[in-house]
This record gives sequence, structure tokens and C-alpha cells, in this order.
Amino acid sequence: MSDYNAVLARNTENAPKGVGPYSQTVAFSHYNNLAAQLPLDPTSGKLVAGGVKEQAIQCFKNIKAIVESIDHVMDDIVRITIFVKNISDIDAVDAVYKTFFTSYVPARTTVAVAALPMDALVQVEAVVAHGDGTPPQHPEDARNIVIEANNTEKAPKSPYSAQIVAFSHYSHISAQLPIDPTSGKMVAGGVKDQAGQCFKNIKAIVESIDHVMDDTVKINIFLKDIADSDAVDEVYVTFFPSGVPARRTVGVSALPKDALVQIEAVVANAEGTPPKA
Repeated sequence: MSDYNAVLARNTENAPKGVGPYSQTVAFSHYNNLAAQLPLDPTSGKLVAGGVKEQAIQCFKNIKAIVESIDHVMDDIVRITIFVKNISDIDAVDAVYKTFFTSYVPARTTVAVAALPMDALVQVEAVVAHGDGTPPQHPEDARNIVIEANNTEKAPKSPYSAQIVAFSHYSHISAQLPIDPTSGKMVAGGVKDQAGQCFKNIKAIVESIDHVMDDTVKINIFLKDIADSDAVDEVYVTFFPSGVPARRTVGVSALPKDALVQIEAVVANAEGTPPKA
């Protein structure tokens, strides 16, 4: 057990207690991990009425309530992951998304899944910067650590996510689709070509902040067909020849733009993010 930081789990009555035994938010050191939020009304505990737009609004309202209950704001979120039941619902969710992030967009991943608890159409989870740290660390030691969001022209850009968001000793890279940054279109070919483009995009983002691929600590791979794992591995080892980061690979029901593969990464940020001037 750490002698320096305590795990801090908290709940608020302004958000649903959830389906199952878990905390709404758990903080450790400089990060808060929020439980994935379903579109549940916190008073009734039931799904809100309406379609995916209404459900997305409730998910983000719940996240906002949790974030504010720990004296933070939505702009302190460094990563958002959105799970939709129908990939065609992404545009409707995006319209809601922008109303909650008006001046800054965190790193983001969006995937379609076969099912969600309570037959919901959308579920959203978040990771929040916790600059003040968990006790017994003194709040004044770290409360001014800044969030640094960056983009490079050498990777695809999106109005809904920053390519990379650094906070403290980690950088979070938005899930990369196999999109050519020059044309803005999907690359030609099969899953190996697509995986290669995803990793090229990640490499360009990593190098744009003066890091290297070996600084990657976690890779998450989303496949439309889990049988493509071996083909992706052939590409994977060419980008990590001297060592491999921790990894997760899952099959999903669909990906944005009908891609075969999508890849996200977390990168070590040993220099940390600086305090506010």
C-alpha cells in the first residue's frame, strides 16, 4: 500500500448510484476515474424517456454532476469514451457532446457495442484531471498542474476531440481511425493497411510532442472482426520492435466510418505538465 497517496472513492446524490456495486468516482494521485454513466435519472433510477439524444444528454448531465461534486469542471476531463448501441447514432451524440465541451475537447474514443445495461442506447465514461491530488498530498503542491491539449497536421483532426491531452505524467491519445491526414479519407486496402495507418497516426502524434513510440504504456485495439487479431499483430510489432506496451484487444459490433480497426494509446509523460504561470 502506498504511504503517500490514498484511494478516494466518492458519490453524490445528484447522479445515479448505478447498476451494481461501484463508486461514481475514484481518485488516486492526479486522476479521477468515473464509472461509466448510463442515461439514468438520478431521482427515479430509471432510463430517461426519448431517443439517443435525450439519453446522451442525461449521460453527460450525470458526468457533470459527479465532476462538480468533487469541485471540478467539465474542462478538467482528459478522456471520454462513448459506447453506442447503433453506430449511426454518433452524429446525434456529437450534437449533444459539443454543448458540454464548448471551449475544449478532451481525447476521445467512440465504439459501437452489441448491448448496454438496461438496454440503453448510449453509455459514457470519463477520466478527470485531479490537479489537487489525493491526501495526504498537500493540495498546493499540485493544484496548478495544467492540462495540455495538442494537435498536429501530420495526423487526422476532429472537432470533437484533441489528438492528445497531457496531464501530469500521462498523455492520452484519441482513438485513431485508419484515415490519411492529407486526404481525410480512409486508406485503401484491408485490415493490415488500416492498422498500419492507425499506428502511423499515433506515431505522428507521439513525435509531435517530442516523444517516441517506446514511451507508450498502453494500447487499446478495437476490431470489427476479432479474427483479424493476427494480421494486426504483424503490423503491431513493426512499430514496437524493442518492447511492447500493455495492451487490450476487443471485438466491437461497428466502428466509425465502417473502419475495420481503431487504436487508442496512453503515453508516458515523464517530464510532467507544468504549473500555471
